[in-house]
Amino acid sequence: MERRRIGASALEVGAIGLGCMPMHWAYTASQQSGEGALRAVHAALDAGVNLLDTADMYGPFTNELLLGRVLRQRRSDVFVSTKCGLLVGEQHIVSNGRPGYVKRACDASLRRLQTDAIDLYQLHRPDPEVPIEETWGAMAELVAAGKVRSLGLCAVGARAHRRSGGGLYDTTIRQLARLQQIFPVSCVQAELSVWSPEALDALVPWCGARGVGVLAAMPLGNGFLSGTLTPGQGFEPDDVRARHPRFTAEMMAANQPIVAGLRRIAERHGATAAQVALAWVLAQGPHVVPVPGTKKERWAVQNAGAAGLRLTHEDFAEISALPPVRDSWV
Repeated sequence: MERRRIGASALEVGAIGLGCMPMHWAYTASQQSGEGALRAVHAALDAGVNLLDTADMYGPFTNELLLGRVLRQRRSDVFVSTKCGLLVGEQHIVSNGRPGYVKRACDASLRRLQTDAIDLYQLHRPDPEVPIEETWGAMAELVAAGKVRSLGLCAVGARAHRRSGGGLYDTTIRQLARLQQIFPVSCVQAELSVWSPEALDALVPWCGARGVGVLAAMPLGNGFLSGTLTPGQGFEPDDVRARHPRFTAEMMAANQPIVAGLRRIAERHGATAAQVALAWVLAQGPHVVPVPGTKKERWAVQNAGAAGLRLTHEDFAEISALPPVRDSWV
C-alpha cells in the first residue's frame, strides 16, 4: 500500500487508516463485538493498513484495551494514534487539559495499549479553562520523555459553526499557529468527506503548506456514503446518528442522489460507493489520510482496497456536480 507521512518528524503511515471508535463508542452498541472488532483490526493490518486511531474516551478505555491485544502481537506493524483531553461521565463529557492530568492520561493509555511509546498523541478537545499552550507544553514534555513520538490536534468540526455563521476552522487555524511556536504539530484530525468538504477551504491548504498531516475523520459520512443505509431504518438511541441532522428519514431520502452518483462512478471502476468516497478524500493531497471507522472485518478490508483506486477527471467533475448535502435545519 502507498505510504504517506504524518508530519516531518513522524513515521510513515498507510494511505488509509482505521478508525476504531465504532468498535466501542457512538455506534449501535448491540452490534459491538470484542472478538469481531479484533478480527476487523487484524484484517485491516493484513490488507496493508497500519494506522490505528483510537482515544481513551472510547468505551471509555475499552477501545485502547482491545488495541493493546493487537499491539502485544503486532507492534511493529502498527502506527498507533490515541487521544486525551475528554472525560466521560454518566450524562456528560467534559474537557480536561490540565498538564498533570494529560501526563497521567498518557501513562494510562500506554498501559492499556501495552506499548512503550505512542506514535501520535492527539489533543481531543482544548480545555476552555486551561490555556492551550499549557496543555501543549505538557504534551511536548511527553515527547521529550520518549513516551510519545509526535503530537496532533483534533479540529473543532465545521458542524459546530454552520448555524453560528462563524468561519469554518478559523479557531483551529489560530490555535495551530500558536501551538507551532511551542512544539511542532505533526497532524490535524478533521472531518472531511464528499458531503463535508469544508476543511478544503482553508484547513487542508494551511496544513499542506506547513508539512502538517491531515487525518480525515468520517470520510464515509458516518456510513451514509457507503450506500448501505436505508432511509427511515432508524437507529438505536445510543447511536450518534439518531440525533444527527442528516440522518432523519427525510434527509436521508433527500441526500440519496449523492450516493447514487458515487455508485455510478463505482460501477465504471468495478468498485463500491465507499471506495469512491475514500479515493476522493485521498486525492485531496499527499498529506491527507482518510480514517474510516468500522467494527466489521468485511468493511475494513473493502476500505483498505480504496487505496488502489484512481479516479479520472471525469469522475471528479461528476462528484463536483453532485447536489449539495441537505441538513434537517436547512
